[in-house]
Amino acid sequence: MKLFAIDRILPTATEETIRGVVIHEALHIWMLYSKDIVREAYFRKDRPGVILVLEAENVAEAKAILATFPMVKSGVIEFEIIPVGHFVPFGTLLDQDLLKK
Repeated sequence: MKLFAIDRILPTATEETIRGVVIHEALHIWMLYSKDIVREAYFRKDRPGVILVLEAENVAEAKAILATFPMVKSGVIEFEIIPVGHFVPFGTLLDQDLLKK
């Protein structure tokens, strides 16, 4: 299952606590990327933060994976998890006769 994980910096986070774990966070993401768990990683342009595309069996597994992140463990961030799937309505939006040609 593909999931989006969108981080949120917690109000209790400080520059010092962020600086103390950010390199460990990057290494952790790289480790999960090399195992095909984190499929994509993006920096946000509208505010500090990241959006990750994860591969997991379900939301519960994604939560367990994200709980291992150093910035989550240290109380700097939390994640919103959004399960996503294929865009199903294509068949209803497209003329089926056109598809047969």
